[in-house]
Amino acid sequence: MSVPVKICGLKTEEAVDAALKGGAAYIGFIFFPKSPRNITPRDAGLLAERARGRARTVAVTVNADDALLDEIVAGVKPDYLQLHGKESTERVAQIKERFGLPVIKAFAIREAADLAAVRDYVGVADQLLFDAKPPPGAELPGGNGVAFDWSILSGLDGGIDYLLSGGLNAGNISEAIIGTGAPAIDVSSGVEGAPGEKDPGLIAGFFEAVRRAEQRLPA
Repeated sequence: MSVPVKICGLKTEEAVDAALKGGAAYIGFIFFPKSPRNITPRDAGLLAERARGRARTVAVTVNADDALLDEIVAGVKPDYLQLHGKESTERVAQIKERFGLPVIKAFAIREAADLAAVRDYVGVADQLLFDAKPPPGAELPGGNGVAFDWSILSGLDGGIDYLLSGGLNAGNISEAIIGTGAPAIDVSSGVEGAPGEKDPGLIAGFFEAVRRAEQRLPA
């Protein structure tokens, strides 16, 4: 596919196989105890081996310390580390140097002003990810099934490599891709039958919707 897709929050062989069958460019494993998608480094490592050479693996953490990152990198051998917390530019640089892995830095977006922080991370993180700000009272920084106003991204500097996330599903992905021209997309709750439970049928339907949207993109 011309628009790379990341299926995030995988926990089972069935879900990994569905993501690979659909053509996922990335698969993500979440290491955050409050999340229904939380997985142990050992279990994620077994699933990562299933995908090795077929999709890039991403380890998603939230303000993780070095000890946890050491355990994840040793157990999973991910291709990318995704930082979904409040990690500073200094922390991103430190993690890159420590592990020698590319880093995806996530940002919570609700209004145009939220893009101001992005500039400092360009050239520090390898890729950026734009997710919707959590609803009031939510404990999860992502995976809440809410979207933000994608038109905000029209103010983004051209050439920034990012993944679009937040509330994406088969019903709105065409509008998202065509409206933003996003270089890549990330989905989690939008392909679940219940929180943390990926549905192979919804995964397949999401990829079908992406392919239909790609046919409508300018040549």
